[in-house]
Amino acid sequence: MTTRDQSPGAPTHRIPRSTLRSRDLLPTGSLGLRSRKLRALLSGLGIAIGIASIVSVLGVTRSSQSALLAQIDQLGTNLLTVANGMGSSGEEKLLPTTATAMIGQVAHVQGVAPTAKLADANVYRNDHIATGRTGGRSVRAADATLLTTLDGSLLSGRFLSDDESPVTVLGYNAATTLGITDVSGNDRVWLGGHWYTVVGILKPFTLAPEIDQSALVSFASAEHLLGYNGHPSRIYVRAQTEYTADVAKVLAPAANPENPSEVAVSRPSDALTAQLQVKQSGAGLILGLGAIALLVGAIGIANVMVIAVLERRTEIGLRRALGAARGHVAAQFLTESLILATLGGLGGIAIGAAVTVGMALNRGWTTLIPPEALYGGLLVSIAAGVIAGMYPALRAAQMPPTDALRTA
Repeated sequence: MTTRDQSPGAPTHRIPRSTLRSRDLLPTGSLGLRSRKLRALLSGLGIAIGIASIVSVLGVTRSSQSALLAQIDQLGTNLLTVANGMGSSGEEKLLPTTATAMIGQVAHVQGVAPTAKLADANVYRNDHIATGRTGGRSVRAADATLLTTLDGSLLSGRFLSDDESPVTVLGYNAATTLGITDVSGNDRVWLGGHWYTVVGILKPFTLAPEIDQSALVSFASAEHLLGYNGHPSRIYVRAQTEYTADVAKVLAPAANPENPSEVAVSRPSDALTAQLQVKQSGAGLILGLGAIALLVGAIGIANVMVIAVLERRTEIGLRRALGAARGHVAAQFLTESLILATLGGLGGIAIGAAVTVGMALNRGWTTLIPPEALYGGLLVSIAAGVIAGMYPALRAAQMPPTDALRTA
């Protein structure tokens, strides 16, 4: 135990100086929090909100990215589309009738599926609906290669054959808007001025949303009943994955050797990649908002600790008069700030993890919370507690005992 000398003129005996053991630091530092529980709860809430925002954003973003990347891997990045392009004056240019056959001869092409949007044909639930109320649906000619090239499947029924029969297969969204859920009742739709029997409903096509909105008919039926002119409007091409970029470069010259600039070539998976980038940028914005909330929480703790120092002047003066060192007083208030921030951080981690799990379960994602979000959130909250408690702790330590006791 250390001692200190009294002031000049005082008796020569020594006053024992107090010591603060490590095991006493926690109960001493939490004394103020236990006596003012509601204020402590509200103060820690600011830190909890900031940490919860950071953890949930990182967790939800990682989970959604994982689901999107898995979807891209499943659908493949080797699907390309060749579509009508635009001329120099802005008008749409048709693909040549030979485009499908020419593309099929390109090296490393595994599948080709032509489709043609029939601009003069619309599909309705019956023949009493006013013309023009299409509900965003369109009519497209297609053949059996569409399913294999797009790696699609049927929700019910069968796909198209190559005959002239007035039958149609509906895309998922088209069937939904028409109110047709299965093909067991031999439902018919009014298509291009003719009655067509619905023989199949497709499952959704993530990489070909235009198919979801379409009623598909065979090329033979389109030519026989709907005035199809033989020009495809969109051709789906499945290439060998490692040669996808090389195939994309030669599709336009292959489809229209005379005017390759009038052909539009794209990769549908690029839209999913762009979606991933948008989510990442959006996550950065929300992380910034979480950091602001964390800063506000730290300021709130600092404010509460300053008030606590003013309220507990008598306690500080008494401890100093009994021999407590400045460091002991500072450690007490710094510990109080650390406890408050740490509890807030742990609560924020729990809230953020719960939000991530709930969102993942609701969307059918695999729950992924980055480990750095968990231990990083705790470390950030501890750092915020140290920074927020430093000034109040130093202020309490520098308070003269006589001034503190004078306010009692």
